[in-house]
Amino acid sequence: MNNVMLIQVTNQKAVQLLHDLEDLNLIKVLREHTNPPAVKLSEKYKGVFSKDDARDFDLHTQTMRGEWDNI
Repeated sequence: MNNVMLIQVTNQKAVQLLHDLEDLNLIKVLREHTNPPAVKLSEKYKGVFSKDDARDFDLHTQTMRGEWDNI
């Protein structure tokens, strides 16, 4: 059986436990200190708003920015 799992260590004590398991040949640590790839905001929120909602939001944002410029 060769299952690969991605885990997030939330306590530093767990890191040592994982290394101890590796020393016992129970697991193999493949990588350390890896961060999930950054997701562009445009990709993250793609399809969340309807086209009408997005247009209204854009118009509202432009209006707010114009108000800030007038201060």
